[in-house]
Amino acid sequence: MLFRIAWFIFALVISGPIFAQESHLIRVGVLRFGTVAWEIDTLRHEGLDRKHGIALAPVELASNEAAKVALQAGAVDMIVTDWPWVARQRSEGASFSFIPYSKAVGVLMVPRDSRIKSVEDLKGSRIGVAGGALDKSWLLLRAYAQKEFGIDPAQAMEPVFGAPPLLNEELARGRIGAVLTYWHYAARLEAEGARPLLTVADMIRHLGIDSDVPMLGYAFRDDWAEREQAALKGFVAASRETKMLLATSGEAWTRLAPQIGTDDPAVLASLRANFRAGIPEHWGDAERKACADLYAILASIGGEKLVGKAKVLDPKTFWLSVSY
Repeated sequence: MLFRIAWFIFALVISGPIFAQESHLIRVGVLRFGTVAWEIDTLRHEGLDRKHGIALAPVELASNEAAKVALQAGAVDMIVTDWPWVARQRSEGASFSFIPYSKAVGVLMVPRDSRIKSVEDLKGSRIGVAGGALDKSWLLLRAYAQKEFGIDPAQAMEPVFGAPPLLNEELARGRIGAVLTYWHYAARLEAEGARPLLTVADMIRHLGIDSDVPMLGYAFRDDWAEREQAALKGFVAASRETKMLLATSGEAWTRLAPQIGTDDPAVLASLRANFRAGIPEHWGDAERKACADLYAILASIGGEKLVGKAKVLDPKTFWLSVSY
């Protein structure tokens, strides 16, 4: 009997208030090789889910499109996607909302010894584009080039749409003159000797938008967020804490090396630096206004295929109770 009492007291001591509180389950859709998987893995490894009263269940999905389908079908509670997609869904009657994940999106990369100095120099060249013709980075590059140089890359260049690993290889072999790719693939290219010509953040600033715009974020259903307000609050806090850890800890990246697929110190250092640069520092009215301004630009380039019939950004695209 004494042994049982002693064991009960010991269990209370080691569990503490973190484990005594109820954990709210959140199913998060992730891609095996995506940056979201790195954040979620670190969050769980460090016990930040338990600290903030949540339990994360990563659901591995094959592609970004599969993630969107899973969210629409209710198979997951959250995915990472861009807010223009969330806005498009709202315009069609689906009540999804968005909170920021990262302001790092794309980078236009060229070989280190390339003579290309500006986007204008790419006229007549083959340019790799990660994703498709409605990829937001590609649309922003088109808007930027039209404003700065009076050219539309869709006509002045030969876009080659494809998967990032394939495009990285095409650049290395000299089959394309530049590649517009996701930030973590750009970080690998930079570690291997390529150089950035222009970032999506640069494009956005040249388009007259001064505030940082986090293009990527966690999307979820409004009814789920209203029902699970405590879970959402805990997740936001755990995610922010995880980002700060990944921004400052080299050991965290070393631990992730097998999942990332490289233990090259230069690549890991580049990934860490670019991840840190992509952490949203502020999210409030100014940033949401910048998103609305950017939406108007995207709508003018992408048209109805991108935004549907909604020419103006619905303010409820963003979950307004989250600001920092």
